[in-house]
Amino acid sequence: MHIAIIGNGISGVTAARHLRKQSDHKITLISAETDHFFSRTALMYIYMGHMRYKDTKPYEDYFWSKNRIELRKDYVEQIDFQSKILNMKGGNLKYDKLILAVGSAPNKFGWPGQDLKGVGGLYSFQDLENMEAYSPNLKHAVIVGGGLIGIEMAEMFHSRHIPVTFLVREASYWNGVLPPEESAMINRHILEHGIDLRLSTELKEILPNDKGEATAVITNKEEKIDCQFVGLTAGVHPNIRFLKNTTLEVQKGILVNEYLETNLPDVYAIGDCAQAENPLPGRRPIEAIWYTGRMMGETVAYNICGKKIAYDPGFWFNSAKFFDIEYQVYGTMPAKLPEDHETLYWEHTDGKKSIRINYNKNTQQVEGFNLMGVRFRSEVCEKWIKEKTAIKEVLQNLGLANFDPEFYPQFEKDVVATYNNKTGENLRLKPNQKLNAVQRFLKSFS
Repeated sequence: MHIAIIGNGISGVTAARHLRKQSDHKITLISAETDHFFSRTALMYIYMGHMRYKDTKPYEDYFWSKNRIELRKDYVEQIDFQSKILNMKGGNLKYDKLILAVGSAPNKFGWPGQDLKGVGGLYSFQDLENMEAYSPNLKHAVIVGGGLIGIEMAEMFHSRHIPVTFLVREASYWNGVLPPEESAMINRHILEHGIDLRLSTELKEILPNDKGEATAVITNKEEKIDCQFVGLTAGVHPNIRFLKNTTLEVQKGILVNEYLETNLPDVYAIGDCAQAENPLPGRRPIEAIWYTGRMMGETVAYNICGKKIAYDPGFWFNSAKFFDIEYQVYGTMPAKLPEDHETLYWEHTDGKKSIRINYNKNTQQVEGFNLMGVRFRSEVCEKWIKEKTAIKEVLQNLGLANFDPEFYPQFEKDVVATYNNKTGENLRLKPNQKLNAVQRFLKSFS
């Protein structure tokens, strides 16, 4: 049996690896982006000089031939699902089963000038090359879009002392995801790094020079900002344009059931391009997240090899970095607190660390954690959420979650004191919360 996989990101590569572990089928991994799989989240570190491209490849180049996974650098233009043929620039390829792991594409909203030279995103390796090409003589960059990719691009330019204007249409950075206090913290942090942050400001137009290159932007406030590069980072969408007029069922993404099967026999979809027909409670239909892509890749391999299992990403978690501030979120943590929920929020006096715990008003059960500049153990947070642990018990044992190195400052007592001041309680941390206590606690996790 020949299994073709379109896309060599984390989803497609994980599927290929687990297919090989479980079978002797012929596997072809197709991508037009790069010869080999690399860590897409490390693109910024290549630009900043922290890593080389070869350092971002998790596997040596010989890994693929050694494991009999054929790599084909090509571009799929059309798929004949009935005949099971991929029409590619370099020739056709017949398959028996097909995995679509085609990822995401940057959003563009029809801005005049959006296709000029010196305009680009930060998703593909080619995007990085585009940034590099314009960086040597770059006097000023404008970034459009207040999400994670936008702040990464801002940090990249900042590392080379290139002035940046950051256009964010929302009234506060990423306030559709972050609660108000955390969003305000990141606003301050961006400004502290010398980034020209423009909140409640949108892109209206990109102006060209006589060479067809970006030379300035016009905002919705009719302000002209001179620049030589415009970063478009206003989110992404499933990369499925070439599939929309086919027999494959698509909406925003490629529709899949719990086994990652599409409506067509022998065709599967995983990663950023997959849209769950019936997402699990607390999960979104499309989740363009690294770890979900990896889990989908492993799940689809089991299903193709006859060991049928449903895709289950478990409880929600994510992590990121805003310049120097690390961010972690576990469980239910909406930007706007639901009426039946209560929140406990503690912020350090330096304004760069915070701990937020959401819990149900009626049941007192903990439902989510939001962390800035402080690290908690995911296993501990997951256990508390799954077992519907009461807020008082969590606070009394909060040291079990702490994942910061041994000699880092500890803030559990401050969080408990904040809760006591808010509620009039007199909770205290339980003593002797050492590493062995954490190990015993995690052993009980099932």
